[in-house]
Amino acid sequence: RVWSSNNPALFWFSRHISLWGSISFNLAVFINLAVALFYPFGDDGDEGTLSPLFSALLWIAVAICTSMLFFLSKPVGIRPFLVSVMLRSIYTIGLGPTLILLGAANLCNKIVFLVSFVGNRGTFTRGYRAVILDMAFLYHVAYVLVCMLGLFVHEFFYSFLLFDLVYREETLLNVIKSVTRNGRSIILTAVLALILVYLFSIIGFLFLKDDFTMEVDRLKNRTPVTGNHGVPTMTLPSMMGACLKENCSPTIPASNTADEDSEDGIERTCDTLLMCIVTVLNQGLRNGGGVGDVLRRPSKDEPLFAARVVYDLLFFFIVIIIVLNLIFGVIIDTFADLRSEKQKKEEILKTTCFICGLERDKFDNKTVSFEEHIKSEHNMWHYLYFIVLVKVKDPTEYTGPESYVAQMIVEKNLDWFPRMRAMSLVSNEGDSEQNEIRNLQEKLESTMSLVKQLSGQLAELKEQMTEQRKNKQRLGFLGSNTPHVNHHMSPH
Repeated sequence: RVWSSNNPALFWFSRHISLWGSISFNLAVFINLAVALFYPFGDDGDEGTLSPLFSALLWIAVAICTSMLFFLSKPVGIRPFLVSVMLRSIYTIGLGPTLILLGAANLCNKIVFLVSFVGNRGTFTRGYRAVILDMAFLYHVAYVLVCMLGLFVHEFFYSFLLFDLVYREETLLNVIKSVTRNGRSIILTAVLALILVYLFSIIGFLFLKDDFTMEVDRLKNRTPVTGNHGVPTMTLPSMMGACLKENCSPTIPASNTADEDSEDGIERTCDTLLMCIVTVLNQGLRNGGGVGDVLRRPSKDEPLFAARVVYDLLFFFIVIIIVLNLIFGVIIDTFADLRSEKQKKEEILKTTCFICGLERDKFDNKTVSFEEHIKSEHNMWHYLYFIVLVKVKDPTEYTGPESYVAQMIVEKNLDWFPRMRAMSLVSNEGDSEQNEIRNLQEKLESTMSLVKQLSGQLAELKEQMTEQRKNKQRLGFLGSNTPHVNHHMSPH
């Protein structure tokens, strides 16, 4: 409301920020497609010409795509329309002017997007320090600069605009984060790999120098580069393969180069330690079997055959299998963790209220469902609108609750949010408490009656036990008197 009353243009631009972003990305894709399909411009001689049949078909396609804008939704119909118009423009005014028009449109659209971004984020209202530290703002400024470079310097600069897909898609951002999150571990492991490559290069330079030969394809009719005094300045490949005796460097014997020149397409790659390091690093890491795949195949009769086998196997197991897989494992594990975190966040958003934090199961068998709760009772957009209202409203017109919330916002205190409670659950809890009390009373009464029954049974059991004890005593007394009577009656 404030922007619409004070600056309607800024409000309108800021309101359609997603539209400007989509247009910028689509224009970047179309420009790069045109560059990829038709560059270099004007080399074929018939650029901008088209047969009458295809020209008529292209005009029909433009008409159909234009009519589709009125019957289909904008995201579906606008892309075929832009493609048809771009192709018609290429074959009408030429590819160069079309790219200039598309580049100018992309630049203007991105400037509009930047204005919308500033309007939404309020970047310049937070001071210049916040502007410098705002990476999103700096990213969009760099995007504008790349658009200018593509428009005024060279068309190949437009290729950098395709990286906007990484910025727009969270999945690709996770791919980048999988490398940067554990960047220190990856860098340290890479340093270990470089140390091992250095050690293997030293061993190869000392003992296996003759095995570092490689088949090369030399450029035909290549002339040496002439220095300041007219003396041919030989490059490294020319010195290694085509060095003349009078122009050779003192460090490279002419006889050796002559011998190498006699070998067709074979070149030594370990005459210096630096060349050994470059060869082991370049060929060893890029080949699945290690550096042994590109070195000379030795004969079993050579004295260093066993050493060469050990050298190749150690490089394969230590560098290729262990070290490189350590780097890949760190990246893969990090990406899996990021994917799990993303899925967990999505699950929390689906099953937990953003405002109160209550889970979905709390609303089972209640009068208000979880969907109704997050839509009506605790709609997060309603809370956002209320915060905006409190910020833009005149403090002298605050009501009591608005004054309380405004003070909480200033203090960055979130106690005014209804954490772990909801009005619908409060009323339901009152009814449920009464039902629980009633059930408890009924259970208590039944328990008391059961206790009375058990008490009566226990009293009866006690009486029976007492009666049995008395009967046993009587029987015991009678049993003790019977032998005495029989003793007196025996003389008869």
